[in-house]
Amino acid sequence: MKAISKHMQKDSNTFAHVIQSYAQTRQLNKGKQLHAQLISAGYPLCIFITNHLVNMYSKCGDLDYALKLFDKMPQRNLVSWTAMITGLSQNLRFPEALETFCQMRNAEKSPTQFAFSSVVRACASLGWIEFGRQMHCLALKCGFSYELFVGSNLADMYSKCAKMVEACKVFEEMPCKDEVSWTAMIDGYAKNGDFEEALLAYKRMINDGVVIDQHVLCSTLNACAALKACDFGRSLHLSVVKLGFELEIAVGNALMDMYAKAGDMESASNVFASKSECRNIVSFTSLIDGYVKKDQIERALCVFADLQRQGIEPNEYTFSSLIKACANQAALEQGTQLHAQVVKFNFDTDPYVCSTFVDMYGKCGLLDDSIRIFDEIADATEIAWNSLVSVFAQHGLGHDTIETFDRMIHKGAKPNAITFVSLLTGCSHAGLVEEGLKYFHSMKKTYGVVPREEHYSCVIDLLGRAGKLKEAEEFINNMPTEPNAFGWCSFLGACRIHGDKERGKIAAEKLMELEPENSGAHVLLSNIYAKERQWEDVRSLRKMMKDGNVKKLPGYSWVDVGNKAHIFGAEDWSHPQKKEIYKKLDSLFDQIKKAGYVPYTDSIPFDMDDSMKEKLLHHHSERIAVAFALISIPAGKPIIVKKNIRKGLVPVEITGKVALRIFEGNGQNTCVLITVKKVWGTRKLFQLISVLLYWRPTDDEPEYLVAIDFF
Repeated sequence: MKAISKHMQKDSNTFAHVIQSYAQTRQLNKGKQLHAQLISAGYPLCIFITNHLVNMYSKCGDLDYALKLFDKMPQRNLVSWTAMITGLSQNLRFPEALETFCQMRNAEKSPTQFAFSSVVRACASLGWIEFGRQMHCLALKCGFSYELFVGSNLADMYSKCAKMVEACKVFEEMPCKDEVSWTAMIDGYAKNGDFEEALLAYKRMINDGVVIDQHVLCSTLNACAALKACDFGRSLHLSVVKLGFELEIAVGNALMDMYAKAGDMESASNVFASKSECRNIVSFTSLIDGYVKKDQIERALCVFADLQRQGIEPNEYTFSSLIKACANQAALEQGTQLHAQVVKFNFDTDPYVCSTFVDMYGKCGLLDDSIRIFDEIADATEIAWNSLVSVFAQHGLGHDTIETFDRMIHKGAKPNAITFVSLLTGCSHAGLVEEGLKYFHSMKKTYGVVPREEHYSCVIDLLGRAGKLKEAEEFINNMPTEPNAFGWCSFLGACRIHGDKERGKIAAEKLMELEPENSGAHVLLSNIYAKERQWEDVRSLRKMMKDGNVKKLPGYSWVDVGNKAHIFGAEDWSHPQKKEIYKKLDSLFDQIKKAGYVPYTDSIPFDMDDSMKEKLLHHHSERIAVAFALISIPAGKPIIVKKNIRKGLVPVEITGKVALRIFEGNGQNTCVLITVKKVWGTRKLFQLISVLLYWRPTDDEPEYLVAIDFF
């Protein structure tokens, strides 16, 4: 640069070219040095050179100095204004970009198409649809609306503001379209939930011969993921390989997410393995989340361990996904270990992570911990409130469920469909029929939440549990659509408990139509016949199951002790501690008989002697698991029995007031969690109560305080 100070030989075009090269390569320091040398040499900074300097500082991220230069310019032309507006928009200072645009208009300068594009991008990012519409009108007036660059940004702005009709209008009126405009539409459809339209737009793009880039592929893969359209996704995978994008991190992550959400974890794992050199936290989290959704918590934890070995820091989404898995599996030990990791990485104050802990500890029976974590959340979100409402519902604490819902409304949190599922469930499990019906009827009118299938099913369960089978039937008949499988199953279960054979047959037939291969309807109907001692009907139903190849899945229960799962089946004598287990079980059975227990054998769907039926009840897999837990788990620790299938309820007759909570999981594996709220001060009574799995008081003994809950 000695030539600058000695002979001033270089002209403006040369300097402008050098400054532009620094801007393109983001060499801020060299640009500053050249600027300083120009000033030191007394070189006149004309508009032409200053415009290039403003552009250079903007592109290199030094917006404050760019603004300082811009403000000191004695004269500005369109290039000056455009450079400043574009720089502000590119550096995400959108309000200032719009303010500068307004200043340009006040200076009676007509905007260029580049200024329009930058302002429209700012409107899209801010969600300022009305300002964006004004820009659209101005672009029409100035004749820029059909320019490819401006049209693409207008379509993108409307789609990001959820105005897809206007986005389509702009898009269809464009005389020519490139990959940017197509990407704007595909991404807009996907983000606004119009996934089928996104795939159709991609097909149109291919037919028009437009070049595909990685952004188009990512947007289309996201639409496939939402639709679980694995076949379409595989065809995109072929395009990814053909175009050489398989090593692009964003594309690889989108592919993994698509396969994982479609349930094809083998393909997701293969994509993950193939990009060993280009993985980031999104890659790991996508795979972890896929395994979690498939209830493969062990594999998810293995991926998490691999992530840590590679020195990649997990984020809040990684932890939330893993904690959800622990909640669904009632995996308390793994959950507490994750809690320590969350504290280590300073996510223990993240509202989303804390919300998942509220749910996890609640499902593991640690209600006090769940409440404590919720109370520590600085600003509880709707997700956190939903978690706490759900926890109280799971524990059968209907009044606490309602009280928490009322607190949620008072704090200004907006309830959604998930909130009302938990609220109605809490009312159902606590027998709060009137309250449940009141909240159901207020959903749309008061809170603007349209009832869905799951809410109608909750009301069926609410009425059925309370023995109001006639009202439940009338409710079903007045529903806008037929109940789903859960609704009919709830009604059928209520018919079995309350001995309504005729309504039970109707419910069973409906359930068999919806799920012909599900043995649950056949078994429940068989239990109804068995209770009425209609053994011929029982045999006929079992023959129907055999002829239809409907198989009843054998029931298993297991308890985790010392990082090992101890699995038990009915009449199971395979465990090394079988003698101690059955000794404990016999002791418990003797105690509850002395306390007044009368075995309820009517639920056994076999024509056999009552003593044999009593033995079958006595050696249920859950009871064997509980007996093992009682001799293996220290006093004061929660006993968590996991099951592979749902079970029915076995009534019990026993005097005294007992508070027993039994929970059943909502995934493929069932969790039965026993928490004693009040005991008579002895571990012996705790053991006595704990064996009462799936038993309930008889209708003529209302003083029994036994809550049996499902989640």
